Amino acid sequence: MGRTYLVEEGIGQYLTELSTKVKPYVTGLLIGQCSPQRDYVIRAVRTPPKEQQQEESVGPPKLVSLDEEWITTHASQVSRMLPGGLLVLGVFMIATPELAKDSQNALRKLIFSVEKSLSKRRLWKPAEEEVSDRAALQICSATKKVICRTYDVQDPKSSAKPADWKYQSALTASWVALGCTVNVNIHIPLLATSPNHDLEKNTKNGLNRWSKQIEDSVFLINGQVKDEDTELLEVQKKFRGNTQPSVQFSDVKILTQLCQSTSARSTATVQVCSGSINLRGAMKCRAYIHSNKPKVKEAIQALKRDIINTLSDRCEILFEDLILNEGPQKKNFGREYHVLPQRLFVPIAGSSVMLSDYKFGDEAAGEIQERFVEMLDQPVQAEDMHIAEDISTDICPVTDSPNDTQQVQLTKATLLLKLQQNMGLVVAAAVAVLASIFSFNYFSD
Repeated sequence: MGRTYLVEEGIGQYLTELSTKVKPYVTGLLIGQCSPQRDYVIRAVRTPPKEQQQEESVGPPKLVSLDEEWITTHASQVSRMLPGGLLVLGVFMIATPELAKDSQNALRKLIFSVEKSLSKRRLWKPAEEEVSDRAALQICSATKKVICRTYDVQDPKSSAKPADWKYQSALTASWVALGCTVNVNIHIPLLATSPNHDLEKNTKNGLNRWSKQIEDSVFLINGQVKDEDTELLEVQKKFRGNTQPSVQFSDVKILTQLCQSTSARSTATVQVCSGSINLRGAMKCRAYIHSNKPKVKEAIQALKRDIINTLSDRCEILFEDLILNEGPQKKNFGREYHVLPQRLFVPIAGSSVMLSDYKFGDEAAGEIQERFVEMLDQPVQAEDMHIAEDISTDICPVTDSPNDTQQVQLTKATLLLKLQQNMGLVVAAAVAVLASIFSFNYFSD
């Protein structure tokens, strides 16, 4: 028996409207959440049209012009805007009857390409029991017939399986939201033996090590540690009593382990370093989980992935911005101080779930609104954008005469750097840092 997809009712109308504009086909992404019993589709998003597509010559309809790279790039951008628990569940194609035979092969190819692109960016590995089926939705623009199939993206030779596509109103009305503030202080040493510091590569390596700490952390839901197999909603009932709001929210605290095991032998590593990267600040994280008897482990896993993804995504966005504005050579710059983009949340119409995006300090609201229309095909009002994190407007690159507050921060950083350079030691310490900004620092001799 195939999988069942419960689909937000409004998606049916959205796909119907798209089918009236097909010339000769349109593709897009399905966004939602997997669960052991069924999957939930809360949004469908068309692929943004390319300018040259509007100038294509008239001829017989064909799928040869399907731009696989454009679609996978769109999927990568959209995945950054999804909070914990949400992912790209599959792809859809609305095509004319003449393209019906070719559509399924094209969808299969797209599903594996999108998954390959997304998996490259992840700093976490899927669990063994995790659902690996992805949906291929095919719609005829003339008859409006819907055919849903799934493919196992962990099996390159996977064949199509039939799946049920069922619409449901108020799909996310009783979903649970989990939120936490994560204080980060990551120190990434740059070895002196490396002649050319690729900061993007070194940052990713450092984040890989940090992500393992997050995976091993203890999560307190509403101040309690619960067995992973406990039903999350039972925890909610005990915490809130008999009355529950329509949008249930759980506050989560994270306890990071200082070492993997108290019995494990600890060794010190001596390395000669010529610089370091420091990531410091406080970030807001959020995850959503379905209300069909979810387990505590599902909720914790969703939040862990949001924590890891949001920091990794911010660093990617920073490097992309530096390359875009100052050229590829900025991947290897001297001593610098940068502020990573803030996180903001935007509600989905008719849903309790909020999507996410990132904003640099000098970005106008209009730029964020344009991005939501382009990436998610969703108009957003400026007043609906909820900025989750505070940011200091006084941050600037390191200069010879910083203000008093900056001078204290820089002096501490410089002393730490000199200690490392003179002694040739890398010392790791776990500390809790509460900051109103989230910053990226790079020091080099």
